[in-house]
Amino acid sequence: MERFDVAIVGAGPTGLACGIEVERRGFSAVLFDKGCVVNSIYHYPINLVFFTTPELLEIGDIPMTSLNEKPGRTEALKYYRRVADHFHLNVHQYERVLGFDGSDGDFIVQTEMLSGERYCYGAKKIILATGYYDIPNWLNVPGEGLEKVIHYYREAHPYYNQDVLIVGAKNSACIAALELFWTGARVTMVHRGAGISKNVKYWIKPNIENRIKNGEVKAYFHSTVKEIRLHDVVLNTPEGEVTVKNDFVFAMTGYRPDFEFMAQHGIHLDPATSKPITNRETLESERAGVYLAGVIVAGTHTNEIFIENGRFHGKVIAESIAESLKALQPV
Repeated sequence: MERFDVAIVGAGPTGLACGIEVERRGFSAVLFDKGCVVNSIYHYPINLVFFTTPELLEIGDIPMTSLNEKPGRTEALKYYRRVADHFHLNVHQYERVLGFDGSDGDFIVQTEMLSGERYCYGAKKIILATGYYDIPNWLNVPGEGLEKVIHYYREAHPYYNQDVLIVGAKNSACIAALELFWTGARVTMVHRGAGISKNVKYWIKPNIENRIKNGEVKAYFHSTVKEIRLHDVVLNTPEGEVTVKNDFVFAMTGYRPDFEFMAQHGIHLDPATSKPITNRETLESERAGVYLAGVIVAGTHTNEIFIENGRFHGKVIAESIAESLKALQPV
């Protein structure tokens, strides 16, 4: 069985930053991801442009360059691959962490490959940097399990000349609505709020509102989905039930961390904030030797932590781990 000082669950930007900082302090690290390196970014919409400038996405003091003021998805993927190569990070892609047992200083991590092969690794410390993008918030309505219901928008082309319903009215929903409309889909939006979210980016909000005002995109506000059927969707609106012809549903209702995995491993939520309970100074959880990094620290408040600030968790955690591991070393 291979043994490491630190096992990191998740190889997104925050997980990579943790690996870099741990190894900079002279300790060994292994990173696991059930998908590819920076798997969440890979699954972003193909034409996505970040809302931030390149330097705010940088990790490991490696400069990020971009052809434009704000980098796109492809540039980010290239950058994080380059960082992983530069630091020779030991990233195990397509190897899901099933769980871990043991205690601080002596954990056993169980994993599974896509092939079904299973492995065990030893680690003195664990860092959970699993993000939140893998578990969508469900609508919990009849028909949500139909194949035509999609929780991740990638690109518009496959939905040309189709009747598409978008659930939600935040940034991702509005971007999807606009791209689908421009590509020739017949777009309807439904949102429980009074209108397009006030937090939608300033260059997107007037665009989608004008499409709605002109009748090019149909929108139902103060409304919810009641049922999804093969060829239509039933909505609850202020005027009563409305049946809308439909080929595809994009449920852009957000995502959440894997709270179940954390609870199974001794990490619980603060009942007042829904945030995992951690030491604010070190980000160590209730379970000694297990740290949380990135957006999962924010619990359901996923708009509080992004790559821009989550990337700094690596230094905080690595300092705490280094102090602890050095104290265990013989003099």
